[in-house]
Amino acid sequence: MSDTPILHYNSARFATSAARLDQCPLDAGAEVAFAGRSNAGKSSAINTLTNNSKLARTSKTPGRTQLINFFDLNLEGVRLVDLPGYGFAKVPLEMKQHWQRHLDNYLQKRQCLKGVVLVMDVRHPMKEFDQMMVEWCRVSGMPLHVLMTKADKLKKGPAQSALLQLKKQLKAILADKVSVQLFSALKKQGVDTLEQRLNLWLLPSEEASAAEEQA
Repeated sequence: MSDTPILHYNSARFATSAARLDQCPLDAGAEVAFAGRSNAGKSSAINTLTNNSKLARTSKTPGRTQLINFFDLNLEGVRLVDLPGYGFAKVPLEMKQHWQRHLDNYLQKRQCLKGVVLVMDVRHPMKEFDQMMVEWCRVSGMPLHVLMTKADKLKKGPAQSALLQLKKQLKAILADKVSVQLFSALKKQGVDTLEQRLNLWLLPSEEASAAEEQA
């Protein structure tokens, strides 16, 4: 029997919320952050990945998630992180600016952050927030994985066309530091691909390779 540690994403459980960097868990271990514009489908993607419809809050009022939420996985020190949604929230400008400062602090200073999953609606990619996140990843050298969500809303041809176009656009900016996939929470499309990418980031290299072979 192999002793290779395996990440079980359905083991995810809420750990804590943070309004500021100093309220985050100890900066140790490994974590991956999910980011996205409000209503791009970020919470639904996290809930589909973890097979827990109540883990990340989904709301018909975009922008309700105002805190950084941390979820522990089954391996010690390994976490998923749900970053505040950004975009349509009908909140005062002062609060939006607070979120942005708080997000920027986390992204720039969090040493255990191994990669960012950026969630975009396949029908509306590369809006202002997306461009900001891509530029941050370029400057910092942080690996980026893009989930083009709501793929079920397009026919296969247009969805593939959108995927190829975005891949070409992002490769020109981030070279080998970016990967892109289609995803549908409704159809549970793309979950295995997402898990493989997360394994590469969250597991030590030998274990990640073994997990990829077993996938």
